[in-house]
Amino acid sequence: MPKEVIVREEIPVPEGVSVEINGKEIRIKGPKGEVVRDFSFARNVRILKEDDKIVVESYFAKRKQKALTYSIAAHIQNMIDGVTKGFRYKLKIIYSHFPVTVKVEGDKVIIENFLGEKAPRIAKIVGNVKVIVTKQDIIVEGVNIEEVGQTAANIERATKIKGLDRRVFVDGIYIYEKGYAEG
Repeated sequence: MPKEVIVREEIPVPEGVSVEINGKEIRIKGPKGEVVRDFSFARNVRILKEDDKIVVESYFAKRKQKALTYSIAAHIQNMIDGVTKGFRYKLKIIYSHFPVTVKVEGDKVIIENFLGEKAPRIAKIVGNVKVIVTKQDIIVEGVNIEEVGQTAANIERATKIKGLDRRVFVDGIYIYEKGYAEG
């Protein structure tokens, strides 16, 4: 596959968002908070700030280098979306016989009485993420999409049933909506 001379991706920076680039470490601050990310693993990719946009570029890029450049641009766009809008995942608590109790204690989500078990199941809250438990829903919110997604996945995985037919034993906590917090 031929090399592309220059691969350049521009990400606009909206009003009210400040960007600091120190080498390959990017710090983005906005109305919802701050996200810091280090892209030092990407050796042949340049990250620059020009006027009101961030430029990610690489020269003489083959296929993998080109994919890396676009991936970094997508990560930076997610960082900007996080500090302006925030991310929200919604999970549904489903049980058929034993009523499940879910509560948040510190940096853990504690799931009690799942399938009538005596020992509680514990899911870790990653990073600076807010977890809200209502009657049948769990709402996970934050500015970093990776921390929000990992926390929701930890909660869902804590109630994974092994060795039983999932069509019959539907008990668990499942992600049913992903999106922006916008509020």
